[in-house]
Amino acid sequence: MKMIEQKKDGALICLMQGEININNSPELRKIFDAIIKRDEKRVLLDLSSVSYIDSSGLATLIEMFQRLKKIGGKLRLCNMAEKIKSVFELTKLNKLFEIFDTQE
Repeated sequence: MKMIEQKKDGALICLMQGEININNSPELRKIFDAIIKRDEKRVLLDLSSVSYIDSSGLATLIEMFQRLKKIGGKLRLCNMAEKIKSVFELTKLNKLFEIFDTQE
């Protein structure tokens, strides 16, 4: 898993690449810790290059969502492949997260 960050219109856009799974969830938590320490409150995860996500990856995203919400921030998701989108629909997480088709 790799993440490329860029700022756009006052939001932090994080382009996620690879798999989000139990093997790299601890690394993802460290990245999210750094984002919160920088006081980023508007975060958009672009999942267009994510090929797989497991329950540990979902738990990490939920944790980040909750942490940002506590400090008045928002975590939004975009550009999901159908395979990833179906995981969010099956787990009903599409009702928790705001999910968009594009970054705009």
